[in-house]
Amino acid sequence: MNAGTQRGAVSGPAGAIETALDLPVAAPIGLALVCHPHPQFGGTLDNKVVQTLARAFVQLGYTAVRFNFRGVGQSAGTWDEGRGEVDDALAVLAAYRTSGQRLLMAGFSFGAFVASQVALRLAAVGAPAERLVLVGTAASRFDVANVPADSVVIHGETDDVVPLADALAWARPKQLPVVVVPGAGHFFHGQLPVLKNIVLRALGVSPTP
Repeated sequence: MNAGTQRGAVSGPAGAIETALDLPVAAPIGLALVCHPHPQFGGTLDNKVVQTLARAFVQLGYTAVRFNFRGVGQSAGTWDEGRGEVDDALAVLAAYRTSGQRLLMAGFSFGAFVASQVALRLAAVGAPAERLVLVGTAASRFDVANVPADSVVIHGETDDVVPLADALAWARPKQLPVVVVPGAGHFFHGQLPVLKNIVLRALGVSPTP
């Protein structure tokens, strides 16, 4: 993401998990974990949407952690249809999150499914995430968990991977607002600055001009 990105690895249930850590200028106020899109369709921790989310969280003052799911990049293991990938995310949190530390959870596409499931498990054990940011949520393809009402849900108007109608069908019975980016596709090509600014505004920070 930048020259200061710290590449490393932590132990996971399927072996080593490749990680990338970005630190804010001042002392971090918490940790933000960002989950990448589908591993079998080219998703990695270097995905542009994932990097954009990480940049937003660093600007907010959080340490941003990205990681490769099992079988991607330098991460050991093989695709586990979402089950093991949730365990991978929990392992990364166990390695980086300190007790009581503020936490943001985010995910893009398949990663939004993982983030929702991880947030559900954390809440169940009394260590909830502060906020969730879900982008291009793969609600029609995976069992995305119920998320808190203050979750930030963002979707592209012309998404041809997860149609906007599918995202709205998931959100509607939950009365969950969805921020729609006009003209944006699944990968937000040409719209990444807009995506970043939506996240910053939603979390209470004025974007940099």
